[in-house]
Amino acid sequence: MHLRRRSFLRLVTGAATLPALSVFARAQDYPTRPVRVIVPFAPGGPVDVLARLIAERLSVKLGQQFFVESHAGAGGNIGMGAAARASANGYTIAIVGPSFVVNPSLYSRIPYDPIKDFAPVTLAAVSANVLVVHPSIPAANVTELIAFLRNNPGKHSFAHPGRGTTAQLSGEMFRRAQKLDIGPVSFSGSAPAIQSALGGHTPIAFTVITPAVPQVKEGKLRALAVTTPKRAQALPDVPTLAEAGVPDQEADSALGVLVPAGTPAAVIALLHREISSAIAQLSAEGRLLTLGFDPVANSPEEYAARIRADIQKWADVIRAANITAE
Repeated sequence: MHLRRRSFLRLVTGAATLPALSVFARAQDYPTRPVRVIVPFAPGGPVDVLARLIAERLSVKLGQQFFVESHAGAGGNIGMGAAARASANGYTIAIVGPSFVVNPSLYSRIPYDPIKDFAPVTLAAVSANVLVVHPSIPAANVTELIAFLRNNPGKHSFAHPGRGTTAQLSGEMFRRAQKLDIGPVSFSGSAPAIQSALGGHTPIAFTVITPAVPQVKEGKLRALAVTTPKRAQALPDVPTLAEAGVPDQEADSALGVLVPAGTPAAVIALLHREISSAIAQLSAEGRLLTLGFDPVANSPEEYAARIRADIQKWADVIRAANITAE
């Protein structure tokens, strides 16, 4: 009787381990076929460019094609909805920008849950937002700009690259923290926002750093501060807002790598290792600096904590400023 019971238990235990062993075997062989990399934006933007650089390195290193699919629309929601519905087998990866953590508060409904539907792989890189002014603005630093705006209430606006972008939210945090009477003017991207600042139409702007760098270096715009905790590699002489006397204003454009929730841990570990290596190579080659990105490549656990913190942070700003996607 006892022998039969032990035999039965061994049979049941062995059967229960088969799925786990099967998953482990698949993870050890991964990838055995092409892997799609979803980018929730149109081709040509910073997220798309970084995704293609990472995909190229992974294709070479892992011996299978990592191909980028652009799913633009609805501020990134269409692409993230597609990624959330994908099989959790490692053959779909998503490269995301800040809209991933902003949209849950910006839209009344979105087709994904940023916590339940995805497993973080790594925060690949971050890019600063930058506060720039036209030379006609009589302010050589942030303190002088605040004094100028307080002495001229309601007379100026700040340009930003679009509703719900972290550049707009940076401007809103700055405006509210300093109690400034200055309104936002939305543009369809950083390039037109920069052009408006260059033309003096909206001579103050919060934008992503990359398109502003050439204008700052040529003296056409004056960069007063970046919004990251550390100075940006692209503009190393420009202080952070905290250094400029305005603390607790940190904000950036974070580009991260996600997979559908339930993807095998061994696959996530492999992707994390290889993507971290790719980011290190791209940084050493100067490719990230050209794009205006500073490398991060942190752990999945650190990225998960960052996602939760950013969702709450931007929810507070969006609610306080009464910003909606409509």
